[in-house]
Amino acid sequence: MAKHHIETTVNGDATEFLCETEDTLLDVLRDTLQLTGSKEGCASGDCGACSVMLDGRLVCSCLVLGCEVAGRKVDTIEGVAKGQALHPLQQKFLEHAALQCGICTPGFIVASKALLERNPNPTDTEIRYWLAGNLCRCTGYDKIVTAVKDAAVALRKG
Repeated sequence: MAKHHIETTVNGDATEFLCETEDTLLDVLRDTLQLTGSKEGCASGDCGACSVMLDGRLVCSCLVLGCEVAGRKVDTIEGVAKGQALHPLQQKFLEHAALQCGICTPGFIVASKALLERNPNPTDTEIRYWLAGNLCRCTGYDKIVTAVKDAAVALRKG
């Protein structure tokens, strides 16, 4: 079977790759582009560990085919920090110990960033609602919510 040639933008960079029809975006990111931050937790869109932004929309990359991203914009956890400077969300996750095993952390950070770009001052309830598609087996969520709230404050201060 012939592979598909895909041209897209990943984390602001023009990117080309070859993929099979059945390859998911997660497969392409991890195996072809070596962007291993997004994790496969469930392969069914239930856990959010593979969350990325696709044309400004939060999606589970395990549910998107690699062929579908032609001409589109993909933003992953690797694009959140600017060089060596952590994004305030990443910094606050560290400060508040909002991670343990780390499997879910990239998805939570991508989803939290999407939330704060739309709502710079969310309530606890809004944060929990927005992050409901991301599952964590380790932290109990309270530290994650606190980290997101603290990052929102830091981002508003500028």
